[in-house]
Amino acid sequence: MSKKLKTVLILTYIVLSIGVFGVMLIVPSFREVFKKLSTDIPYIMGFIKFALLATAGELIALAIAKREFTLPVKVFWRFIIWGFIGIWITFMMKVYSTAVNSLMQAGLLIGGNNKFLSALFTSVLMNTSFGPTFMAVHKITDKMLELFAKKQKVTLSAIITGIDWSNFWGFTILKTVPLFWIPMHTVTFLLPAEYQVMMAAALSVALGVILSLGNRNKKGA
Repeated sequence: MSKKLKTVLILTYIVLSIGVFGVMLIVPSFREVFKKLSTDIPYIMGFIKFALLATAGELIALAIAKREFTLPVKVFWRFIIWGFIGIWITFMMKVYSTAVNSLMQAGLLIGGNNKFLSALFTSVLMNTSFGPTFMAVHKITDKMLELFAKKQKVTLSAIITGIDWSNFWGFTILKTVPLFWIPMHTVTFLLPAEYQVMMAAALSVALGVILSLGNRNKKGA
């Protein structure tokens, strides 16, 4: 495949993936269909939202980092993995929001019916328990795909030793969780339930772009 054709295909995918959800949010008739589908088949929609948007985010981030449009290794499997992550996150967001609301109603957390405190507590609890687990799993799957692409032996030892856990802990957990994920997921949990998973997927796109721009600026400095 020529470089020009690859660029056209990647750009088309990015525009269509983001554009589809944009149309669903802007056009009232499509918005109602989107809301109904998100309510009736939440796990399928969670798969679709994350598979499309998070993959688009990876393509954008990689383009910024490499200064050209290119495909990440094993992009098809990344698409599938993101989809299943979407199902997982759809489930866990409901678990945490339901648990927090129950605890507030029972008086075990302050706030009563306060929507902002409910969103804040949900975000803090999710990002300090489920969040690190999800991000570690994603790191592991990325490393597995990288080893497969290099045709190296995929073992638990190779996966674990191949990940920079110091950076994962020092930057991903200690910096992005309190400075990005907790504030942004607080906003997410203030949204109607049918939009929350899509917002979570969009945030993964935004963070990938932000980090890529930061890394590029550091290299250029």
